[in-house]
Amino acid sequence: MLAIIVFFILLAYKTFVDRIIKEKDDQNLAKIQHQKDLALENVKAQEEERKRIAIAVHDDLGNRLNILSLWLQNIEIEDENASNVISGQIKELVDSTRKISHSLYPVNLEKLGFILYVEELIANLSNKVDITLFQTKPYHKKNIFVEVQIYRIIQEFTTNVIKHSGASEVKIIVRNSERGLFVCISDNGTGFDYEQVKKGMGIKNIESRLQSMDAFFKWKSVIGKGSRLIIKIPLNNE
Repeated sequence: MLAIIVFFILLAYKTFVDRIIKEKDDQNLAKIQHQKDLALENVKAQEEERKRIAIAVHDDLGNRLNILSLWLQNIEIEDENASNVISGQIKELVDSTRKISHSLYPVNLEKLGFILYVEELIANLSNKVDITLFQTKPYHKKNIFVEVQIYRIIQEFTTNVIKHSGASEVKIIVRNSERGLFVCISDNGTGFDYEQVKKGMGIKNIESRLQSMDAFFKWKSVIGKGSRLIIKIPLNNE
């Protein structure tokens, strides 16, 4: 009889402990999901504001400068040197305006498509580092939010490489699969200690964007042998 009582006491205790553990796990999952939701909302809000400013710069200021440039070409300025200086200054302003707009938000990404836009980025950085884009399968268009985040991550990664790693090569692999979108970015630079640099803005920005897509990611970096970022975006988030 005593054995039966002890059995039921132990069973009740185990049930109680299991319930506490489950409640704790549920709380942790809810907390993680809440953090992901906050990251998503934060990134979306930033992108909307960046897009608004970028479009204003690109469409309004950029067009006004182009019109001014055309206007100056059609009037006679007695001092040829002054004319050349003014034309040169306007060209620099137009280029600067485009760069500012481009850095704020990839305005033409929807028009050109993700792959062409990445190739344009590669062309713009070709004088600083050798970047190669590989597609193992034909790319299929994704949700614009996802494409913007992946583009931003590639942009941030390559910027960090150019500034800090001393790398001569960067490789970008983009592959579609039945399970989702796979992206791998790597360089042959000096590498880094993740624990030491993870609080830096570059890593934070990248990981915030990855969290907003609920993406799986893994950093691989070896001092003196370069770094690699592996990204897997689930099919339902494409």
